[in-house]
Amino acid sequence: MAELLIGQTLAYAGDALLEGPDAARHSARGGVLIEGGRIAAVGEADDLRRAHPAARVTDYGDALISAGFIDAHVHYPQTAMIASWGKRLIDWLNSYTFPEEMKFSDKTYAADIAGRYLDLTLANGTTTVCTYATIHPESVDAFFEAAQARGLRAYAGKTCMDRNAPDGLRDTPQSAYDDSKRLLQKWHGVDRLSYVITPRFSPTSTPEQLMAMGALWRENPDCLMQTHLSEQTDEVEWVKSLFPQSRDYLDTYEVQGLLQEGALFGHAIYLTDREVARIRETGAALVHCPTSNTFIGSGLFPTMDMARKGIRVGLATDTGGGSSFSMLRTMAAAYEVGQLRGTPLHPSQLWWLATQGSARALRAEGRIGNLAAGMEADITVINLASTPAIAQRNARAKDIWESLFPTIMMGDDRAIKAVWVGGRPVSG
Repeated sequence: MAELLIGQTLAYAGDALLEGPDAARHSARGGVLIEGGRIAAVGEADDLRRAHPAARVTDYGDALISAGFIDAHVHYPQTAMIASWGKRLIDWLNSYTFPEEMKFSDKTYAADIAGRYLDLTLANGTTTVCTYATIHPESVDAFFEAAQARGLRAYAGKTCMDRNAPDGLRDTPQSAYDDSKRLLQKWHGVDRLSYVITPRFSPTSTPEQLMAMGALWRENPDCLMQTHLSEQTDEVEWVKSLFPQSRDYLDTYEVQGLLQEGALFGHAIYLTDREVARIRETGAALVHCPTSNTFIGSGLFPTMDMARKGIRVGLATDTGGGSSFSMLRTMAAAYEVGQLRGTPLHPSQLWWLATQGSARALRAEGRIGNLAAGMEADITVINLASTPAIAQRNARAKDIWESLFPTIMMGDDRAIKAVWVGGRPVSG
């Protein structure tokens, strides 16, 4: 039976980073028709009711119906250690991250964390994530099994590290290639799952391992590749010492075949002009992780500057360097970072980043991240008056943006009225 969701609707017909509010399409009384797990039509509620009288109607009143949030850079194995007292990146990895990731050789432990992580993100309205696992194949299997059981479109890959990590977290160039290839063949394209080739970052991979990952990507060009780039100044200097022959940080990936369309570079705060030019030329994407960048003291990502230069930009929590599972909190942090850079983002741009922007970074804008006919029906419904503080501000709103902005700045999981995944309600 067709499902008809009624409420306020928000969709996009263009790039909001470049077009601002003009890219958005808002209806105060709209509808979304779902058939066979996909969006069949989006329009005015009364028109859709008349055209589809047999559809089962769910009326969400004044709540906002949106595409589900897309978190384009996360580390699900860091779920249990989120909000660990902050240090600089390298100290933080050694003190918290690596000891926790050692536990993921245990499939039972990995499965418990994977399920907990996905339940937490769904409760926050996130319907797709792109995650790093650990070096352990078990950690990839656990995540994909949990995502598959929930019907999610999800992206993940085995993290590869063969140096500058504890003994229990190092593989080799050959084992990284073999394990990644085996996992790719097992999971990529199964149901709504996609494998992502995942060298952690250049400091923890030798040139030989990066070369092996480049070879695997050449053999499987329909996959994405994810890694980290220029997150902190001392990290950039470390890369210079490890790769003295390289022109810059990006070159450590480029010479090994890890720079092309489908590359996802997390953070990317301290880029040279050459790096920016090559990222634009190749069609690679950058992922903004504002709560992580402020929590660990990394710096301020230039969102608008990158967008104006024609680079795809996504948005992410970067769990657990990021301090929240909520894309609402992440949007709020992106706004604050923009203010500090003198380029504040409009609510339409923030919402676009968390939906269509992240979908574009994942090369999935034709599948997820928007309300449009033919898209997969991953939907989040937002209560725009979820707390007394938000409700009193919402009551004074003169338009959708004044109504939505208080939820962006002060909202949490209480603002998530309902979540639909693949055309099925999973909450609300």
